[in-house]
Formats: sequence, C-alpha cells, structure tokens
Amino acid sequence: MRPAIAVRGLTKRFPGFEIGAQDVSFDIAPGTCAGLVGPPGSGKSTIVAALLGLLPPTTGSVTLSGGRGSSAVGAVLAPRGLHPRRTVRDHLRVYAAAGGHADRRVPVVLEITGLTERAGTVPDELTPGEEARAALATALLGDPPLLILDDPTAGMQLTEISWLQGFLRQHTRRGGTVLFTAQSLVTALPIADHLVVLGANATVAYQGSPARLRRRNPDRLVVASSSSIAIATALAARGFTDAVIRPDDQLAVAGATEDDIVEAARAAEVRLDAIVADRIHPDRVLASLTHAAARPAGPGMPPSTSLPYGVSR
Repeated sequence: MRPAIAVRGLTKRFPGFEIGAQDVSFDIAPGTCAGLVGPPGSGKSTIVAALLGLLPPTTGSVTLSGGRGSSAVGAVLAPRGLHPRRTVRDHLRVYAAAGGHADRRVPVVLEITGLTERAGTVPDELTPGEEARAALATALLGDPPLLILDDPTAGMQLTEISWLQGFLRQHTRRGGTVLFTAQSLVTALPIADHLVVLGANATVAYQGSPARLRRRNPDRLVVASSSSIAIATALAARGFTDAVIRPDDQLAVAGATEDDIVEAARAAEVRLDAIVADRIHPDRVLASLTHAAARPAGPGMPPSTSLPYGVSR
C-alpha cells in the first residue's frame, strides 16, 4: 500500500542557522495516527513545513499521496494565525472561500470542534484551547483525509486534550491519516499508534509502535536483598534474564512478578528486604532516546515562514 506520507533522506539547512532536519526518513501508512515527537529544536516544525511545501528540502524528498490541496490535507501550525478582528465564523468563511469550499462547511466544522456557541467571538475573547479548536476547524473545511497538526494540544486543558484524542481516533477509524507533533511522549502515547522520535540533532532516534517502545523500556521491580547476584542467578534459571544490578547494589528486574522474586529468593536462600515498583515515566524514555544525540542549541528553522493560501496556522 502506498504510504500517505513518505519522507526520504530529508535534510534542511538554513544560512546562519542550525540544521533543521538531518537525513530523516519515515513512512506513515493510511489510517494511521502518527506522533512526531522530540525536544525543542529537534526539527519537528521544519519537517512539517517541508511536508506542506513551505520549506524546500536541501536534500531528500517528501511526498503526500494525495497532494497538498486543502481538500487533500488540512494543517494546523503554530502560531494559530487567527485574524484579531474577525469572528471565528468570519475567519472560517474567508478560508472556505479561499479554498473553494462551500460556505455550508462552516457550521459543520463549528459543530465538529464544539465552537458553535463561540462562532461570533473574536480571538481575543477565546481561550487558548478554543483558539486551537478554531485552527483545527479551519483545517477541516476541505474535509481532508490527511491532517498534519503541529503541537495541536498547545493551550488545551485536560478535558480538551481528551476531546482531541477522541476526535483523532474517529478520524483514523473513518480511514483518515494524522501526523501530529509533540514535545512529550506523555502527550503522544494516548493518541499515537505509530511514533517517529527525533533526537536533539534532528535525526530519527526511534520509529515504530508505542508497544515496541514500551517493550524496549519496561517497568521494573527494584529488589533490596542480602545478595543481588544470587537472586539474579535464580531468576535467570527461571527465564527472567532482564535484570540489572544498580550502583546501590539493588537489583532492577523486568518481566518478573513479586511472587517470582520471592520464589527465586527462597530457592537461593537469600534474605529479601524490599521490593519496590520502578515505573518508567514516558519522558524518561524520551530523554534516553534523545540524550546521545545532542547538538548546539539554536533555532531549528527561520523565525518566520510564509504560508500558501488555504493552509491554516
């Protein structure tokens, strides 16, 4: 099946700026909700801008299977780009006309994004979360199958993030495709079924399913005992080989239950002092992926980028 998004060896360099992306390659299959995750400066916005045709690659290529028209792809970039003196309804009407979409799409996208009651409101009177919804409504005017969303949860409260997660799941269930950016795996994991993690040097540090990433970075039980080596040996004999003796001489074990550890300690005649769960926070995983790929601090892309008509910030 042809990918909805194909990126091949994308590198972007800016005169006087740091590298915005470095030999980045990934595919996003149709019907996928994909998270492009990385710390600030890792190249997320540069890649999004290249996908939308706003920045030409220095080398490499980017391909959207349906093209870049607003009926094929809807985009939300940061900042949101709402006109300060236009109401939400008028803003949407302007973009609908510019994109060649029927005016009847305006009340439809207002309803989808929960902004019907706020349609007569100007941006200064919107909450940050409502501004994010208005930008998403703009992207939906053409009813596009592909959505590219740069930091879509910015400004949203927890209830609004939950709403967005549900909306994106529905979009992919209907056959649509989503690529969104995030600085945190905490934000990405509840939404994404595919991850592309960027290191601090704007290269790909991981790509694959959240489940595979989790298997590579499991929660552990930390065991304090009279002999970590003896317990580790007894656990290995039972098939639990993912065990590490920490600098404090405690044993960190993945895959085993407390009962497994108790039985191993009994068999090895080792005194158990404590068993404590060490749950791996998603952003510890992100830090471990990106830590080795450090680069000098600096902006990933120029401070301003002009947008073609029909593409929403």
